[in-house]
Amino acid sequence: MSDWIVFFENNYIPLSQAKIGILTHAFHYGTGVFEGIRGYWDADAREVNLFRPLEHYARWRRNASILRMALSPTAIDLTEITAELVRRNGFEANIYIRPLVYKSAQRVGVCPDEKFDYLIAAMPFGAYLDTEHGIHAGIVSWRRIEDTAIPGRAKICGAYVNSALASEEARLNGFDEGIFLTESGHVAEGAAANLFMVRDGKLITPPPSDNILEGITRASLIELAHDQLALPVVERSIDRSELYICDELFLTGTAVELSPVTRIDHRPVGLGEIGPLTRRLRQVFSDATHGRLPAYRKWLVPSYQHVLAGLPA
Repeated sequence: MSDWIVFFENNYIPLSQAKIGILTHAFHYGTGVFEGIRGYWDADAREVNLFRPLEHYARWRRNASILRMALSPTAIDLTEITAELVRRNGFEANIYIRPLVYKSAQRVGVCPDEKFDYLIAAMPFGAYLDTEHGIHAGIVSWRRIEDTAIPGRAKICGAYVNSALASEEARLNGFDEGIFLTESGHVAEGAAANLFMVRDGKLITPPPSDNILEGITRASLIELAHDQLALPVVERSIDRSELYICDELFLTGTAVELSPVTRIDHRPVGLGEIGPLTRRLRQVFSDATHGRLPAYRKWLVPSYQHVLAGLPA
């Protein structure tokens, strides 16, 4: 692990040499913005395919601007850095990539200045949750942060105290994952994942106005559900009690991918097993991320081949 190569302060260096000072502004005040990107190993082609890196890096650059950090590298530049990390590390496994841009001034004082830096780290990464038979989720007492406090649509480091508290509470209460409500009592999302439910043959998910992360995996599932399964998708507010009577329920995100929920607050979801639409969507998503759907090869960027020239910035 200490020998993994990371991109830090505009250099490729071993992880063991990548250090920040103890007075770094982001360390004290949470003034950073991160991303999460998956890479999938194709053993037949001996290739690590990055999943929608251009979209992830475009979102990262937009969200960084919320904290007045204007990243100069383009999404293509950042994708090429990531592919180079894969090559230098010689990864032959599924991986997770963590880009982070942060206020880097070495001083005490909550008001940030213009100084910032960024890093990108990549690492082997397997399943985030054991979802073979579905997971048990529970509503937590902590409420999802409001956009008027800290924008939930951006992966702002300090905001993830909210997720950490929710995740810890859920696990201490015997659940695999926590689910947030908004201050108005509507379902927002998981502690670190978007949420979908199935009712009467429709796929329903909370809208961005309910303080959710505007997830790229979420957007991918909406597109796949519509185009591959002709499944109606509705974005609307969801009441807590609807989770108790829905037919199917699952979480989505870069880390969790598509994680079926078979129990919610000690109640079975539907028949208490992974539902048929969830199974189909999970298979279609897997096919898309592993290059088995020609129409969605556009979502994958190979790391060991230089194929970025000519892509839109």
